[in-house]
Amino acid sequence: MALAAVGQITSTASMTHNLAQCKQVIQRAVAAGAKALFLPEASDYIGPTPAETKHLCKPVSQSPFLLGLQQEAKTHRLPISVGVHEPSSDPSSSRIKNTLLWINEEGEIAHRYQKLHLFDLEIEGGPVMKESAVIEPGMQLPVPLESAVGRLGSMICFDLRFPEISLALKRQGCDVLLYPSAFTPQTGKAHWLPLLRARAIECQAYVVAAAQVGAHNEKRSSYGHSIVIDPWGEVVAELGGEKKDEPEVIFAEIDLEKVKKVRREMPLLRRTDVYPEV
Repeated sequence: MALAAVGQITSTASMTHNLAQCKQVIQRAVAAGAKALFLPEASDYIGPTPAETKHLCKPVSQSPFLLGLQQEAKTHRLPISVGVHEPSSDPSSSRIKNTLLWINEEGEIAHRYQKLHLFDLEIEGGPVMKESAVIEPGMQLPVPLESAVGRLGSMICFDLRFPEISLALKRQGCDVLLYPSAFTPQTGKAHWLPLLRARAIECQAYVVAAAQVGAHNEKRSSYGHSIVIDPWGEVVAELGGEKKDEPEVIFAEIDLEKVKKVRREMPLLRRTDVYPEV
């Protein structure tokens, strides 16, 4: 078994502030002997407006947040999964990327996934969000990533609502499904836990979901409740939804033998002779 650390922070428009939060989480992860740290979506910043969100975006080589995080990973020999913003690869695009990066123990970016499904929401009397106005969708399925805590399948937040990706990752042998997120309080209260448990159960895999929590600015708040769920759908570790004075972290042992056991004892055999493979 290998110990995974899952951080819960409250990103603001200040990369310096957000890096300081992540450093506190890193210190606790290192002290506990974690083999990998998982941080939320948009850990680098959450801007107050669409214009500011685009303005704050910097290439990896110029991002004080990412440069600092890479140095921390290298110093402590701790791989880190972190959600960030990156400029578009298309110079003519007015939008930016929402990506999940894997920083290895050498401090190098060894894996990258760009969010496929974008969060557009308009609830009567509730929040209105148009991620598609700022973020461009990815065009490729995530590639599995080997790590000390198992083979990882990368997804981001709203991707959680689309089981096609996680099922494809299971077919490629993923043991752990990642859902770094910044759920709204309204959607989180209704859907967060049921969706995460469903993905764990139907894929017979661990689910690791690092979440943003609390108020980022006057307009936006996140649900929190970072969580680890095992292949049987049981909650292994979980945080709450209240912002604390300091960032929080939970720990969970990832038992790959349990993944094998669940899949062996209750094989989920798709009837692709009757319906298409998803």
